[in-house]
Amino acid sequence: MYYLIKSDPETYGWEDLNRDKRTRWDGIRNYQARNYLKIWQPGDQLLFYHSGEEKALVGVAEVISDPYPEPGTNDTWWCADIIPLKKFKRSVPLALIKQDPALQNLPLLRQSRLSVMPVSEMEFKRLCQLGEGRL
Repeated sequence: MYYLIKSDPETYGWEDLNRDKRTRWDGIRNYQARNYLKIWQPGDQLLFYHSGEEKALVGVAEVISDPYPEPGTNDTWWCADIIPLKKFKRSVPLALIKQDPALQNLPLLRQSRLSVMPVSEMEFKRLCQLGEGRL
């Protein structure tokens, strides 16, 4: 499966994940986003999106654990462990995503507040093409 995850780079960005080599993806405080995270499986691919000022996809990460209750939250909120896989050769800005006819149903464009959202295989592949500079 494929998902898009969002993070403010000033809080925890791609460079942090790359430096750490592995992290617990936690802090999700939206029920719909949490429900998407709860169905992650090891091997799922994650498009890493910088929110805030940048508003761009920057790389691909991978889920390496089953989801588990986030410590200290009484099983209300969930998390999973992820690793970085590949930094894009070029970031994919939101403006470019909005212009691409193949991406018009992308949840990022319809539910922009969600920090975890599914994407189709076609959307995932197209976004990776854009990140590698293949228009």
